Amino acid sequence: MNMDPVQKQLLEEVADLHDIPEGAYNLRANGKSIGRNTTANIDIQTKPEGNGIDIRIKDGTVNESVHIPVVLSESGIKETVYNDFFIGENCDVLIVAGCGIDNCGNQDSQHNGIHRFYVGKNSKIRYVEKHYGSGNGDGKRILDPVTEVYMDEGSTMEMEMAQIKGVDSTERTTIAELKKDSKLVVRERLMTHGEQHALSVYKVSLNEEGSSADVVSRSVARGTSYQKFDACIIGNAACSGHTECDSIIMDNGRILAVPSLEANSIDAALVHEAAIGKIAGDQLIKLMTLGLTEAEAEEQIINGFLK
Repeated sequence: MNMDPVQKQLLEEVADLHDIPEGAYNLRANGKSIGRNTTANIDIQTKPEGNGIDIRIKDGTVNESVHIPVVLSESGIKETVYNDFFIGENCDVLIVAGCGIDNCGNQDSQHNGIHRFYVGKNSKIRYVEKHYGSGNGDGKRILDPVTEVYMDEGSTMEMEMAQIKGVDSTERTTIAELKKDSKLVVRERLMTHGEQHALSVYKVSLNEEGSSADVVSRSVARGTSYQKFDACIIGNAACSGHTECDSIIMDNGRILAVPSLEANSIDAALVHEAAIGKIAGDQLIKLMTLGLTEAEAEEQIINGFLK
């Protein structure tokens, strides 16, 4: 692969990759595929329309991974890609996505990844999606991902969604539909600063008995940034659901938390929580007595909160 230092840095930030990954991968830079590998159990093919890829994982595939990160290092690129994952039964696979944008120009750069997951019976998927922005240009770094998850009986999906730095505008939409005894776990970590804007929308339908969902977001709003967390869990059967938003507000930041529940079955057990507040003064004082400045103490608290 031919990648410049900026692209390599972006790849490290969003996918923790310092070299070519093992297993299956499709690496994309500035609107083009720059590297692909398939395995005996994981096949990656370009869609006939050329606007994304299909990833097919065979029944019984375990201890394998798929990396599909995207990096943009040129100002003015705007793209939408559609990636579909067809995951067989009894699988245990790690999927790493994410996008990094470095914009040093005056035109906006934008990537929209539309990901659809069809998770087979009794399969377990760990999905990691990180967003990162850098560059000193006036052009914005925009990411509007959409994730759709369709889970068959007994399947589990753990999703780690992180955006800690540099993204000017994001609208993340996640839709999930769960069948019998399937389980969805989401852990979102988000920090905005400056005039950044972030919207997170989750709509999870627990359609059959034994299904469950746990959607938790932790966020920090700094500067004059704005965040909205809008999560709805719908219980259509004997199921259990929990959604939680825990946020720290700083400077002149603004946060709107809208956790909601919809019960359509007498046996649906649903809970939501939301908390927004500033950093406690006693926490700062305790760390400052150990020799940290106020700014250093704040960073320590934030880093621990978003871990």
